[in-house]
Amino acid sequence: MALVTFLSDFGDKDYYVPAVKAKMLAVNPQLNIIDISHNIDTFDIAHAAFVLRSTFRDFPKGTVHLVSMNTTGSITHGYIGVKLEEHIFIGPNNGILSLLADHEPGILVQFADIHLKDSTFPAKDILAPIAAKVASGAAIHDFGGPLTNFRKLMSRHPKATRENIIGHVLRVDRYGNLITNINKEVFNKLNPGKFTIEFGRESLGKLYKGYDQVEPGDCFAFFNSLDLLEIGINHGHGGDLLGLKYDSVIYITFHS
Repeated sequence: MALVTFLSDFGDKDYYVPAVKAKMLAVNPQLNIIDISHNIDTFDIAHAAFVLRSTFRDFPKGTVHLVSMNTTGSITHGYIGVKLEEHIFIGPNNGILSLLADHEPGILVQFADIHLKDSTFPAKDILAPIAAKVASGAAIHDFGGPLTNFRKLMSRHPKATRENIIGHVLRVDRYGNLITNINKEVFNKLNPGKFTIEFGRESLGKLYKGYDQVEPGDCFAFFNSLDLLEIGINHGHGGDLLGLKYDSVIYITFHS
């Protein structure tokens, strides 16, 4: 199955998304194009990387992922193909693809000049045709050679000791819930049975299993489907009411 996912900050009010899809379908009308999201905050690489990292493994291996974030101008550092965990990513070399996993990709390809052109719309004119051809059976090596200057961005990792974990908010979702970088496996290894989670001016000494296990207006904390600690207020915007945002600090203290 020729499957391509598409992620961008284009929104849904302009012609950009259908123009990119039309370009891909012109290469192969049988392509199955799946929108991950086009409502990424504009120019927000961290938001895009979080959404893609949270979803790409749920697609079949061999899926091609077209990523259009900050694709114009000198900040792109060119256009690349990446093979990671049997998935193929086509996008700009601006650091976003370095945030998808904590390990190095298996294959990195710099697209050759012959496949590039001057364009104010590189997602359509450069990336879409390559993504469509790769999804149709071509190899990313057909479009260039080894990449030697893979641009990397550093993601925050929690600091963990036997006494505490210090993490950060990765994302405030549309409900105001705070998704953190504190992983369930790390928490379980360190947790002696008693702990305090501190966030903003609030604290909790227990974990819940879902949003509705507390009364409306009360705080909750649980490990979500990504096995990441999620904090919020039932029927309330946790980010606003708790005064927390992207990169805010979350503390967990363990009690022996």
